[in-house]
Amino acid sequence: MGARRRVVSSETSDTQNLKTEEKSTKSANSREEEEFKLAPPKLSQIFAILAIFAIPYSYLFFVHYKIEEELRRSILINAVLSFAGFFVTLFMIPVASRYVLRRNLFGYDINKKGTAQGSIKVPESLGIVVGIIFLVLAILFQYFNFTADSNWLVEYNAALASICFMILLGFVDDVLDIPWRVKLLLPSFAALPLLMAYAGHTTIVIPKPLIPYVGLEVLDLGWIYKLYMGMLAVFCTNSINIHAGINGLEVGQTIVIACAILIHNVMQIGASTDPEYKQAHAFSIYLVQPLLATSLALLSYNWYPSSVFVGDTYTYFAGMTMAVVGILGHFSETLLIFFAPQVLNFLLSLPQLSGYVHCPRHRLPRFNPQTGLLTGTNDGTLVNLSLRVLGRMSEKSLCIFLLAFQVIKSLLIKLHLQ
Repeated sequence: MGARRRVVSSETSDTQNLKTEEKSTKSANSREEEEFKLAPPKLSQIFAILAIFAIPYSYLFFVHYKIEEELRRSILINAVLSFAGFFVTLFMIPVASRYVLRRNLFGYDINKKGTAQGSIKVPESLGIVVGIIFLVLAILFQYFNFTADSNWLVEYNAALASICFMILLGFVDDVLDIPWRVKLLLPSFAALPLLMAYAGHTTIVIPKPLIPYVGLEVLDLGWIYKLYMGMLAVFCTNSINIHAGINGLEVGQTIVIACAILIHNVMQIGASTDPEYKQAHAFSIYLVQPLLATSLALLSYNWYPSSVFVGDTYTYFAGMTMAVVGILGHFSETLLIFFAPQVLNFLLSLPQLSGYVHCPRHRLPRFNPQTGLLTGTNDGTLVNLSLRVLGRMSEKSLCIFLLAFQVIKSLLIKLHLQ
């Protein structure tokens, strides 16, 4: 009996120690949570961006083109849901930030190293919030727009499956830090539901500037089209991921491309008389509007100086979503042209990504804490090339320049395609 009492006593002692440790851990977590306070969202900049886009978009949608009432109604319902998603995302990001910090998912801003901001723990992988809210909005929209026998329902759900798969793989990458060679393959697996469900045409429309060189307006690729779709998904997903490294750039470029896609879709719907063609472009709008709304909410926290980091979860999700809408909206060749800066960045990065030239873990510019300016390195990225050509500048100015470059390229391309 004495031995047994000693064991019980020992177990009681261990249990008490464990409880004490748990209490101290909870107390430490609670202190950290009390100290943690996310900076308020930069809503003035976001509403300015929204106004700049909304004016031409609304003019084309309500005034310039006569769009069928039923199609207009479904797009407006989608827009209302997306607008609600904007506010839900604004609310959820601070909540999720506490949880990811609790699980030590944070990073330090390398471009602010040596300053007070460079020592702050910044919540990482907040793209998971945007991705989940996007999926909820896209699923809810089915109730208002698709019937059970709709021809588009299978492809719509296949698109959501691919996007959901990519969100999962992106979050896994954020947690496990997957090597680059594996990252390049992830979108191929995520695109499988879309490729298996795709039953559309296998032709691409040649952009007008390229017709004299190709000699055709429409090119039938046959079985190669599915291979092309898979490659497009891989490119779009990884191109957003590698054109990054400064506050606001990943989300900013997604917003610019999303705005270009929406305007392109409205113009195509207004100019066409083919109901199937119009529905394909409306399908694209149904997915891009919630992407734009949730991304704007994320940008309000990710704009310089960033309160949160988006992580690979967001870049993979955004790239896959735009690849999906380009493929199922039947304008994948135009989408690739909207990605012109990303194509340039990919070509600059190719020697390092292929291993021909040494590729460091972070291909970021050098930051001078005394001046607060960035200097370009010899790494093959558009970020560093811009600094080498234009000279040293602040992180915010560099981001604005790169996004302005994206806007100008999209406008020039769109005008040239008309």
